Amino acid sequence: MDKLIITGTSRLMGEVNISGAKNSSLPIIAASILSSDKSIIENVPMLEDVFALGQILQSINAGVKIDKDNNSVFIDTSNIINMEPSYDVVRKMRASFLIMGPMLARFGEFKISLPGGCNIGTRPIDLHLKGFVALGAKVNTDHGYVEARADKLRGNKIYLDFPSVGATENIMMAAVLAEGETVIENAAAEPEVVDLSKFLNKMGAQIVGAGTDNIKIIGVKELHGTNHKLIYDRIEAGTFMTAAAITRSRIKINGINDEHLKPVIAKLQEVGTNINILDNSLIIDGNCDLKPVDIKTMPYPGFPTDMQPQMMAFFLSLMGTSMITETIFENRYMHVTEMKRLGGNIRIDGRCAVIEGGNKLTGTIVKATDLRAGAALVLCGLIAEGETVITDIYHIDRGYELIEEKFKNLGADIRRASY
Repeated sequence: MDKLIITGTSRLMGEVNISGAKNSSLPIIAASILSSDKSIIENVPMLEDVFALGQILQSINAGVKIDKDNNSVFIDTSNIINMEPSYDVVRKMRASFLIMGPMLARFGEFKISLPGGCNIGTRPIDLHLKGFVALGAKVNTDHGYVEARADKLRGNKIYLDFPSVGATENIMMAAVLAEGETVIENAAAEPEVVDLSKFLNKMGAQIVGAGTDNIKIIGVKELHGTNHKLIYDRIEAGTFMTAAAITRSRIKINGINDEHLKPVIAKLQEVGTNINILDNSLIIDGNCDLKPVDIKTMPYPGFPTDMQPQMMAFFLSLMGTSMITETIFENRYMHVTEMKRLGGNIRIDGRCAVIEGGNKLTGTIVKATDLRAGAALVLCGLIAEGETVITDIYHIDRGYELIEEKFKNLGADIRRASY
């Protein structure tokens, strides 16, 4: 087990390079199953979730080679024979369920245990299953497993009760080999959904409308392998933007698409930070007159729930009262207890969090309760007096590549240690 040790109160300076998008890498690696050819995925972040998904593919007899030096993954799915992946790996992360759609589409059957992942609230797979059933699959859930079978998937119109990213992606992947036309209504519009559609279209799929709430898929008979470079990680970029703001620093962030970051940029500008957008990069200066604001998480293009804990950390540094309304996950305030250990003044009322900023934070031992909560505690540690120790950082390693090295290069006093 590793921990992060941070000595705070120093400003950051310099540049940081953003990694490929974790939330693109996982569905796109899963989508490689749809072809019996080889595929190469580039700009892949070297994260625990990527390694775990690679192990899942290997457990169904796919060939997976991860090139850590070049951030690439080589996948050969020509010899898949196992219709039930390893339970021990599947239970580690929720994204493991993304292989259900591709496996069902290509082989007509699949069985998988219910997935694990961060405990940030109920994230039911019912919308995924609703989509599979609408495409003609017979689904059985029993004793912690999901089993689906279909002699032939057929296109259909599918309305999602909520614009779930995972359900949108899983249904897209199942539909690309289905007979006829599939329309997903109230679909998720996140950039990662668009990235997946681009990968699938490179493989020979016919998908239009990704990035809107209405996606149309015309089924094809077969797909082929391809090469694809992932988009950059907008949540990692937002995290480092917030790091500059919370430490009142000026840094350059390389590897961004400002269109993907619009809600984060808008909110940080509303607070008072100075942001200069360049080609594929931006410069953010947090050494400005800053004021508290309110945020409300919403599906894309609204403010991302994955940035809510980091913004809460930032709000602790602002004089005055800020409010956060979390509309996506009902249990995404687990980090509040840990922030209070550092001296944060936060009150929870249902889906709302009221943050009274301006109190001095003092370093202590805290625990990363989930991925983004862990990142938020790193931000708190950057401004807390004394030493902050963050345990259970395997959560952080699931979504941030070399996080301590990137912060060290910006001048932070941070190190990793075993315990």
